[in-house]
Amino acid sequence: MKNVGKTNLKPNYEKFAKASIRELFKDFNITTTGLRQTQVQKMRNKFGPNKLTDNAKKSIISAILGAYITPFTIVLICIGLVSFITDVVLAPPGERNYLGSGIIFGMVIISGTMTLIQSLRSTKAVEQLKTMIKSVTTVKRANGIQKIPVDHVVCGDIVQLSVGDMVPADIRLIKSKDLLVSEASLTGESYPVEKNHLQSKKTVKSETDYENLIFMGSYVTNGQAEGLVIATGNQTLFGGIAHSASITSTETNFDLGIRKTSYLFIKFTVIMTTIIFLINGLTKGDWLEALLFGLSVAVGLTPEMLPMIVTTNLVKGATKMAKGGTIIKNLKAIQNLGAIDVLCTDKTGTLTQNQFSLNHYLNWKGTTDEETLKWAYLNSRYQTGFNNPLDQAVIDAAKPEVKAQAANYQKVDEIPFDFERRRMTVILKDQSQRHYELITKGAVEEMLEITNTVYSAGSLIPLTIEIKHEILRQVSQLNQAGLRVVAVAHKRLATAPNTCSVEDETNLSFIGILSFLDFPKPTAKQALSALKSKGITIKVLTGDNAIVTKAICQQVGLRVTGIVSGENIDHLTDQELGPVVTQNNVFIKLTPQNKRRIIKALRKNKHTVGFLGDGINDVPAIKAADVGISVNSAVDVVKETADVILTESDLVILKHGILIGREVFGNIMKYIKATASSNFGNMFSVLIASIFLPFLPMLPLQILLLNFIYDLSCMSIPWDTMDKDYLERHKKWQVNSISKFMVWFGPTSSIFDITTYLLMFFVICPAIVGGDFIHLTHPNQMYFIALFQSGWFIESLWSQTMVLHALRTDKIPFIQSSASAVLTIITSLSIVIGTVIPFTPIGKSLGLTAVPGSYWIWLVVTIFSYLALATIVKSTYIRRYKGFI
Repeated sequence: MKNVGKTNLKPNYEKFAKASIRELFKDFNITTTGLRQTQVQKMRNKFGPNKLTDNAKKSIISAILGAYITPFTIVLICIGLVSFITDVVLAPPGERNYLGSGIIFGMVIISGTMTLIQSLRSTKAVEQLKTMIKSVTTVKRANGIQKIPVDHVVCGDIVQLSVGDMVPADIRLIKSKDLLVSEASLTGESYPVEKNHLQSKKTVKSETDYENLIFMGSYVTNGQAEGLVIATGNQTLFGGIAHSASITSTETNFDLGIRKTSYLFIKFTVIMTTIIFLINGLTKGDWLEALLFGLSVAVGLTPEMLPMIVTTNLVKGATKMAKGGTIIKNLKAIQNLGAIDVLCTDKTGTLTQNQFSLNHYLNWKGTTDEETLKWAYLNSRYQTGFNNPLDQAVIDAAKPEVKAQAANYQKVDEIPFDFERRRMTVILKDQSQRHYELITKGAVEEMLEITNTVYSAGSLIPLTIEIKHEILRQVSQLNQAGLRVVAVAHKRLATAPNTCSVEDETNLSFIGILSFLDFPKPTAKQALSALKSKGITIKVLTGDNAIVTKAICQQVGLRVTGIVSGENIDHLTDQELGPVVTQNNVFIKLTPQNKRRIIKALRKNKHTVGFLGDGINDVPAIKAADVGISVNSAVDVVKETADVILTESDLVILKHGILIGREVFGNIMKYIKATASSNFGNMFSVLIASIFLPFLPMLPLQILLLNFIYDLSCMSIPWDTMDKDYLERHKKWQVNSISKFMVWFGPTSSIFDITTYLLMFFVICPAIVGGDFIHLTHPNQMYFIALFQSGWFIESLWSQTMVLHALRTDKIPFIQSSASAVLTIITSLSIVIGTVIPFTPIGKSLGLTAVPGSYWIWLVVTIFSYLALATIVKSTYIRRYKGFI
């Protein structure tokens, strides 16, 4: 069995499962107190940290390929190769031109490099953000029981687990009590499986079938356990799966939107390029030149900066969110966070402070009774299965004499809390009286079901219907004051049961009730109002009862439109549940599966749903939501499952994150819609010009340069801001809105392009060159063409760059809404560079020339007219489609 420890071998699970506990301890050379510090370091040196690590070289190669090989760069690479073959390989020695293919491949390199840089930055940012999320486990070592980071666990460690804990490594159980473990990440089975520490005697088909082995990637849903770590990191079963298989995540709305948008651009590029190629080939007769021009048009239509723009926006958004207390584990969740229109949340810790104080400890008659506090304290003091703030409140409130009495008791066993029974039980041995006490504490209604007598004035009397009604009346009165109430009961046993089980929770004696106060958060009312003003509906999903929940909702200003219980939900089909989750906003006494069904029903109703929870009972709902949200103080499995972690359970922090998500989405859509409409307009203009002009409206290299300068200006978009009213409503990715945007705003720019054609062809060029094109000599015709192309080059650059300012907002640009300083400076520099180029030797080599002074007057009039018309069209578009970006 010692060979199992070699780092290059898979653990022999069969030997571990069939070994006795004594054999395990002997083979790992440890005692029941755990590893010594010197052994810990040896194990870490031998096996490495408890992390799932990919091959670093493979990761870098994947990042490079992901950055440089995108649908858009593939198009550019193909175009560049064709350009290189036609301009260099097939061209005569004296006419070889490397500039065209150089620009194209330069665009690929710049786009890919910037995407790679941002991708590496995003990976680093996510890793840094994850370090802010505390993930620890409890181990027993020679120097005592301690909590350590999960990645510090080594083979041979003795790990202690309870409800909500992630299993930090592959473990052979050595102790267990009522243990249920979810292995969904390994087996796909949604229901937890029973596990125990008994030595296995059977042969199984799969490692997960061993009842005394639990594995990394699973988590505890019930009970407690202690186990010996037999494999860590990549040597675990989960690590082997992750290392050998490509694990793909579910496609989010964000992924789907990007993919559909990319295919829309590619489809449009192929169609337009083919049409322009055929028209130029047929009208001009030079098919090689038509091919080069068509390829250049394809480059102009390709938004190769899209991956970089998207990644930069996401990284900036994640960094900004982290500063505000919202940690993003998955960058793609940022857009979904901004798209939330329904937020489901628990009551405790979100609307309230989750800091309970014990207000009353009463007998069944409603008078203060120290006996109630005594038995409640013993239950809270000795239970270890579930970290509950109510227990801490009881312990804090107990008087010294009550705590002193606890020394007379020794814990024998316990039945941990679960969300079906809604109670917990401990069995204690009274060492002075030589008998055993079974003490149970839990929800009042569930407790009344398992009691048949009640303590009254030091004696037991039958629990009659009248006494039950009196108890429930008191509970209702306390609930209406916003107090949470639990009951405590007990049963004396002559001997300890061999195995304590739920069946022992019968025929108990009711002792009394305890009430707890959890004050509403001071920020809750304001935060709920702010979220409502941002178009987000709040729904409360809780395990508490109707009276308490309604009282808290009233205190925080949440109007209750309807209350539905988990029991009601159990009797509804999925189809019947649909309208119920829409019409009501408070759901009480819910099981984990009730919460999951509510989330799924809301999503089926076309809502984007966020779920905020911190308990193990919230895991199914967090997985089912579009965005799973938790807090840094949550149990490990919840933090592992969630997409977003809040440093504090505060809706104000969440609201801040949602607004940043909307801003990120808005900046991404700015680039997509502005680029789509601009490119469509330019190519529509080229199509018209190709039909009527006796020469190309712009040379291939000129189009490439124009597109390159425009792309540089677009790189500033992630640093732009969104108008405040844009952030007031959730936004969803709608690919069809991009097509509409293209059709409306593309032809708008074409009007001024065509006007520029007419002015240049019939007015400015003839006036400068000295006659109409067809009557000129060849040298003058070449000058005419250069002048024409220069005029359209400058006008195209000015119009598509300036229109960014008009299309970035639904308001009047520069007057009602101004771009950020970064966007303003970069776009201004792009215009200056593009304007100066025709006057330089570089411009001359590209076939451009200086334009006359009269042109600038017309240019200014054209740009102002274009911006004015774009604003009018924008207003009409908004009225028709009730939205813009």
